[in-house]
Amino acid sequence: MLPLQNVKVLDISQIMAGPYCTMVLADMGADVTKVEKIQGGDDSRQMGPYINDESTCFSQINRNKKSISLNLKDERAREIFYRLAKDADVIVENYRTGVTKSLQIDYDTIKAINPGIIYCSISGYGQTGPYSHRGGFDLVAQGMTGLMSMTGEKGRRPLKTGIAVYDIGAGITAVYSILAAYIHKTNSGEGQHIDIAITECGLPWFAWEAAAYFGEGTLPEPTGWRHRVSAPYQAVKASDGYIMLGCANQRTWERFCQDVLAREDLMEDPRFLTNSDRGQNVEELEAVLEAIMVDLGMNHWLELCDKAGVPAGPINNFAQAMQDEHYLARGMVQEMDHPVIGKMKTIGFPSKFSRTPSQIRSPAPLFGQHTDEVLDTLGISSEQLETLRAEGCIK
Repeated sequence: MLPLQNVKVLDISQIMAGPYCTMVLADMGADVTKVEKIQGGDDSRQMGPYINDESTCFSQINRNKKSISLNLKDERAREIFYRLAKDADVIVENYRTGVTKSLQIDYDTIKAINPGIIYCSISGYGQTGPYSHRGGFDLVAQGMTGLMSMTGEKGRRPLKTGIAVYDIGAGITAVYSILAAYIHKTNSGEGQHIDIAITECGLPWFAWEAAAYFGEGTLPEPTGWRHRVSAPYQAVKASDGYIMLGCANQRTWERFCQDVLAREDLMEDPRFLTNSDRGQNVEELEAVLEAIMVDLGMNHWLELCDKAGVPAGPINNFAQAMQDEHYLARGMVQEMDHPVIGKMKTIGFPSKFSRTPSQIRSPAPLFGQHTDEVLDTLGISSEQLETLRAEGCIK
């Protein structure tokens, strides 16, 4: 039995933040029904690359779910949604603020039908505040929160992160918030509304930056390949490429000097005595290290670091990461059979449960694949289904 096996979720979100949240819930056993709009479904279905005309983007983030399609502008479709919502534990939506109210599927409407509902809204700026009417996307959030002012190299064009960190961050925030609300519901019987803003979810991650700014007014700046506090905690060049070196404390620095570089004299260099000294002289430190390390290859230095207990690793491209023996051994690459795409690989589960491990029980659904199956549970006859389908109420 999976930990969320008896939890019923209606997913009326699309693209990334909401679908990532509901995928994680589904991986842990929740019964997730994805309610897609009648014209084309989730917008990520129109995002390539495609295999046999099926979006691989959509397929990577919607496993373990069912798909139905409802035209929620149609009163009959809303009535179907209300019947599903009456039996649901959780609803996840990421419409622009105010749209669910106009569609009459907002929290207050659903709460009147199901007082115990946990209703999670994910939007760009949240349900309140002066920007609540605006649409928000990951890159907008990266700019607004200051993240892009810290990313890249000093004096150069601001850079985004390599992945949609705020979309995924909003999904993760939604997951733990929903689970906390579900525990509260278990204890009290009370449901509630959860309001998550993409432009806020990452701000609590800036712990060290907040310490510097609130403590002494220091603005974090881009540090490129280096850490802003510890040194050497950065990329360093070997003869055949770069490795990441993590000497984040004094003892690790000493092991690095003694057991990796065989240069104990560096420990006595007044420029490098303490972490603070090394940070203030990081460019000189980097030049000294690379003058030593550039003559030998990455594997040589990584093997020495491993033996010495000095954290270090390669800077992989994505293909190298997905072929790494450690990730493969820990099941971080999974394979599933998709009815259109065929055999496809996907990212595995980062949480390893000893008693209730997550499972891929089904691939991402085809558009509206389960409409008849789900609506049949409501007692809607095949004749009624055909009429609703012919009149554009369902897909």
